[in-house]
Amino acid sequence: MKLSHLAETLIGSEIIKLAGEIKEKQAKGEKIYNFTIGDFDPKVFPIPAEFEEEIITAYKEGFTNYPPADGIPELRKSVSEFIAEHENLTYDPAKEIVISCGGRPIIYATFRTIVDRGEKVVYATPSWNNNHYTHFLEAEHVVLETKPENDFMPTAAELKPLLKGATLLALCSPQNPTGTAFGKQQLEEICDLVIAENKSRSADQKPLYILFDQMYWVLTFGQTHHYTPVTLRPELRDYTVFIDGMSKAFAATGVRVGWALGPAHVIGKMKSILSHVGAWSPMAEQHAAARYLRRKDEVNVYLKKFKAEVEERLQKIYEGFDSLKKAGHPVEAIAPQAAIYLTLKIDLAGKKTADGTVLQDQAAVTSYILNEAKLGLVPFYAFGSSKNSPWYRLSVGTCKKEEIPAMIAQLKSALEKLQ
Repeated sequence: MKLSHLAETLIGSEIIKLAGEIKEKQAKGEKIYNFTIGDFDPKVFPIPAEFEEEIITAYKEGFTNYPPADGIPELRKSVSEFIAEHENLTYDPAKEIVISCGGRPIIYATFRTIVDRGEKVVYATPSWNNNHYTHFLEAEHVVLETKPENDFMPTAAELKPLLKGATLLALCSPQNPTGTAFGKQQLEEICDLVIAENKSRSADQKPLYILFDQMYWVLTFGQTHHYTPVTLRPELRDYTVFIDGMSKAFAATGVRVGWALGPAHVIGKMKSILSHVGAWSPMAEQHAAARYLRRKDEVNVYLKKFKAEVEERLQKIYEGFDSLKKAGHPVEAIAPQAAIYLTLKIDLAGKKTADGTVLQDQAAVTSYILNEAKLGLVPFYAFGSSKNSPWYRLSVGTCKKEEIPAMIAQLKSALEKLQ
């Protein structure tokens, strides 16, 4: 029986498919080092204790009714103050901030507000879900496959020939899936392209907007610094929509509190769309988030400890892969920069297993790593890269530090079995 064109043509999630395979193995009692899902194990990374207390208090106070479609005023004000203090971005809580249940609905609302059917959406791969949102709108995919020498971040030189006539440029930094981030000059050059493109358009033409997903911005490590289009080029304020929230900054993926910051004329229409979708963050969680974000000392203490725990895991795994590379194995990793992800290369296509089976392609490599090394990773082709890309995303959101040496040893053993 026929369904809508969208339903018939939507591509399923490769990550969910891989997660299903891992769950089957775990159900059979297999020990799997599952680094596939961009989520947190609450036993490893619990939400802030003070935030949890505020959620419980809010429920006890009876905040179980519908919230306003754009979020309660108290939370919009707290978000405005939090962003102003930590990022030096000033947004009016009444007109330029909208609250939603995490990042996905506001990304969808941004696409819906800005892009019409057939218009160009420019995005790089690997990246998270831009292909699906573009497909939802029946827009034109303008895709740039990024390079490892640029840490899989798009450059101005690569984007320049793609922006003419485009409606939306989707950027993410720190990036999912790569765990890398824009450098200052790199992002400045991209901003200048957008400014020049908009100056070339007449007043009756739709401008080129930027969707800037900064959901991981608090998680930067070492010398990595988080930059935004608006802080680097204030004239882009009227053309930039930020995607942000509690999910990744406070290990609160299931709490469902997200927000968008942007120009009033865009945010106002996004509010209308979200009011019909009903993708509201729960009332109690909104009150809790509003109160928690004002507890500045506790917030800063949590973020400092949280960042250190994430960075330690990323660094230890990076060092493990570096040791495997130095031992002559065809693997490598990009040093940790940001987010909860490590970018890994496992280049085994064409190798033979102990029983003589040839690993014909990257899908076979992924299966071998899962079956032999008991290691679950997400291949970059799940994020829109080419099917033969040997690069992977590793997520440490469920990683137990004490298990890292055993995981590296298991991978080493699997690599040594190949010919």
